[in-house]
Amino acid sequence: MNYLHNIGAYFLMIKEIFRKPTKWSVMKRLIFNDIDDLIIGSLGIVAFISFFVGGVVTIQTALNMTSPIIPKTLVGFATRQSVILEFAPTFISIIMAGKVGSFITSSIGTMRVTEQIDALEVMGINAVNYLVFPKFVALMLYPFVISIAMFLGIVGGLAACYFGGFATVEDYVTGVQMDFIPFHITYAFIKTTVFAFLLATIPSYYGFYMRGGALEVGKASTTSFVWTSVMIILCNYILTQMMLTV
Repeated sequence: MNYLHNIGAYFLMIKEIFRKPTKWSVMKRLIFNDIDDLIIGSLGIVAFISFFVGGVVTIQTALNMTSPIIPKTLVGFATRQSVILEFAPTFISIIMAGKVGSFITSSIGTMRVTEQIDALEVMGINAVNYLVFPKFVALMLYPFVISIAMFLGIVGGLAACYFGGFATVEDYVTGVQMDFIPFHITYAFIKTTVFAFLLATIPSYYGFYMRGGALEVGKASTTSFVWTSVMIILCNYILTQMMLTV
């Protein structure tokens, strides 16, 4: 029954996000602050992970192509497909659930512990809109982060090919361009937008409705990471089944 209560309270919180909005002059500042914290602040770790994951995918693909009749262009093709379809949108989103999700839960949870949320409600401010809506808007820029992850993943694969001698640069670039389906980019960005919504709302829910002290803030951060990751993987399966199997 506790799961049903959490699901119901989560959807009620989503409805509350869009009710009684905060003044735009205040909201604008909150949105830009969250863009800086959640999007700009994540670019470094996303770039680092994407580059080296792309390199690892390329190396593993090349080392498993032992038959001489398999063209080397397949290295670039496999890297592109792996990075665009799965590694950039899903793998990076699970990492962001740890970085961004924990930040959102701990920041809102600390406000709950120190009774700042109670003070907002006493002043007649819609606390859910004030705290969660800026994060929701900021994470709508999340596909921009994933596009950088896609690019750097493919560049990382190119670097691995060049320095490791697994394939020539010409073969790798030809493989990246081979049989390209533009809908795969659309699919990746639709998936990313759904993940961004989950990253903004699930950690906010666990931070907003937590009770207790500093220890409970840490527990709420852990719980939010677990459930955000579970929902990302579940939605990944559902969206892939819906969009790529027709």
